[in-house]
Amino acid sequence: MLDLVNALTLLANFVLIPGITYGSQLGLGALGVTIVYGILRFSNFAHGDTMAFGTMVTILLTLWIQSLGITFYPLPTALLMVPFGVVITTILVLGIDKAVYAHFRQVNAPPVMFVIASVGVMFVLQGLIRLIIGPDDQSFADGARFILRAREFKEYFGLSEGLSIKVTQLMSLVVTFLLVISLFWFLHRTRTGKSLRAYSDNRDLAQLSGINPDRVVLYTWILATALATIAGVLYGLDKSFKPSVYFQLLLPIFAAAIVGGLGNPLGAFVGGFVVAFSEITITYAYKRFFAYLLPEELEPTTLLQLLGTEYKFAVSFLILVIVLLIRPSGIFAGKSA
Repeated sequence: MLDLVNALTLLANFVLIPGITYGSQLGLGALGVTIVYGILRFSNFAHGDTMAFGTMVTILLTLWIQSLGITFYPLPTALLMVPFGVVITTILVLGIDKAVYAHFRQVNAPPVMFVIASVGVMFVLQGLIRLIIGPDDQSFADGARFILRAREFKEYFGLSEGLSIKVTQLMSLVVTFLLVISLFWFLHRTRTGKSLRAYSDNRDLAQLSGINPDRVVLYTWILATALATIAGVLYGLDKSFKPSVYFQLLLPIFAAAIVGGLGNPLGAFVGGFVVAFSEITITYAYKRFFAYLLPEELEPTTLLQLLGTEYKFAVSFLILVIVLLIRPSGIFAGKSA
């Protein structure tokens, strides 16, 4: 019985808790992608670097107030600067929309033109981020590190395996669910949210009903940028900030959005957890887990790892391909246009 508890504790510590944390972060990122696609009708490939830019701004502001002796202990000080990071990043994104995407809307360009433009924006943002903060890792998490430590858990329950929960992990889960609840309330209960949904369902009818398309575009970018910045900061606090990683995150984020149904906010959120747990469960080494469950003579001698951790983004790509081949509309029916 004790071996079973040790095995389950091991799985919770290295699969369940990291999966929930990573899924929350991917879910927020996928929500931003799916909102832009559902309302503005194009896949924004600059979304990952928008996350990186918002995180970079938050880091720089955090380092500044830390130099003034201001902290937010026991929570990370970066939480104080997230609203300012959202505002500054939103101003940048709205400026990009005015300079780039607005022209294509005026000439009624096909969606592929928006996609190509977003790729150009992506490369510009990458260069700007590296110019300002550099390409190296930036660790900006302060405050208390753990809510529960593995050593204390082992001592209290008398187990061989411990369970640890970081402050950033719990914070990712709590912030994500509060944001998702607020977003769905906004979309379904407020007049502005209903106008966004109406514009998403039928542009022409929405405009005939008096909905201002310019205001729809404005609110869409505000929502998407806020979600991107917060998702980026949560990911950076939980791991670390490195600009190239946010570009790589674009694949699992799009996979999450497509798995759930591109254009469907609920699907994007659920898809984040599907992709996160798929990546973690396939790349986790199960040797110790089965060592607890099997007799000594049957204990595995190999890692029992389907794929190395360096291939975790390949898992996202595989999921993406499978979903597009079997169910292109995703788990929840998304926008097909």
